[in-house]
Amino acid sequence: MKINIPSDANELIHTLQNHGHSAYVVGGCVRDSIIGRQIHDWDICTSATPDEMLEIFKDKKVIETGLKHGTITVVVKGESYELTTFRIDGKYSDSRRPDSVIFTSSLIEDLKRRDFTINAMAYNDDEGLIDPFGGLEDIEYKKIQCVGSAKDRFGEDALRILRAIRFASQLEFVMTSETSYEINKQYKNLKNISIERINSEFCKIAASRDFCVEMVLYKDVFALFIPELKDMFEFQQNNPYHDYDVYSHTVHSIEHCKSDNLVVRLAVFFHDIGKPHSFQDGEDGIRHFKGHGKVSADITDNIMKRLKFDNETRNNVVELVYYHDATFEVGKKYVRRWINKIGVEQFRRLLEVRKADILGQKESYEQYRIDNVDNIKQILEEVLREETCFTLKDLAVNGNDLMSIGYKENKELGNTLNELLRLVIDEECPNKKEKLLEVAIERRM
Repeated sequence: MKINIPSDANELIHTLQNHGHSAYVVGGCVRDSIIGRQIHDWDICTSATPDEMLEIFKDKKVIETGLKHGTITVVVKGESYELTTFRIDGKYSDSRRPDSVIFTSSLIEDLKRRDFTINAMAYNDDEGLIDPFGGLEDIEYKKIQCVGSAKDRFGEDALRILRAIRFASQLEFVMTSETSYEINKQYKNLKNISIERINSEFCKIAASRDFCVEMVLYKDVFALFIPELKDMFEFQQNNPYHDYDVYSHTVHSIEHCKSDNLVVRLAVFFHDIGKPHSFQDGEDGIRHFKGHGKVSADITDNIMKRLKFDNETRNNVVELVYYHDATFEVGKKYVRRWINKIGVEQFRRLLEVRKADILGQKESYEQYRIDNVDNIKQILEEVLREETCFTLKDLAVNGNDLMSIGYKENKELGNTLNELLRLVIDEECPNKKEKLLEVAIERRM
């Protein structure tokens, strides 16, 4: 097997070898090279100690990333490469990091401490693939399997539970029975992990292809840090538009969500989380959920604050959840209104959320509603091609123009500008300066 290592990474390996040390690329870059995925980082492991590496690379830019754990970062032509000494980990008393590490000259001992077999492979051009734990076979059979004992690996570092789910979801692999058993047995240890690290892994899972599968298999894991999900489990909708309970509907919506945009996928994930708290049962037995968009948005906002999402992501997701069940009328003026309200990018996202929501409902009600969304998408593109007016900055008049005809810089001026914009958006007045000023003058009479 031949792995094409970047020349700069190979140069670092050869430099270490020329100084009498062994060195290999290791972990994710080896896995992804075999699978054919895009590689983001080329990590190197070596028998050289941190002090030896600092001496060997003293003429290069070196960042002392984590000397205590044997890691330095060498920067070559603007690219960063992590170099780590072979090591044996001590006990993990905090369920996250080893209390101590022992440097070793054995590559196999180093690979033995890693999480999954597919991440416990090393390679260099001289020796080829080093695969003592069957990672290549697990890639062939699409399996996620721990190195050695799953009980021990998850007991050492609880974050590996989410990493296992993430790899399964991203790669469309399945857990071995032992791996899955220990996940379901030990997942409560995630309470010992910082919310920032949980957030990072959860976002990668949510954005990946098989998220819907993992939502079914490991819903209790997700509910550990998003307990609001529990109210959705088996909550019946009793509504002619739905075949599924709220959580199962959400699973199917995620399944049908074709976007890989994190904001869209999180909005689909959270869009109905408020339904168990905003239902009314009619006398005919039909359950209604009036106002559930706002309730879902409020719950989502609280969850995302707790999970420490950045403000931009949180605000965008909450807005999509709030509007996901709004009325979508077909017509250019309605599209222009939406663009004015939330912007082009958010409106595109909202249509994706709406489509996924519909596809997760009862099949017999799907087609005409999907056609409606598709028609709106077409109108959106037409409106954008026309380069028409959507916002105040597109309007042919501004505050100075209104003040030139007698308006004062006050609330009346702002209200007039907004009314002129509404008239243009609704095609009741052309976006021409003289016409808009005529209307503005009439408003003051």
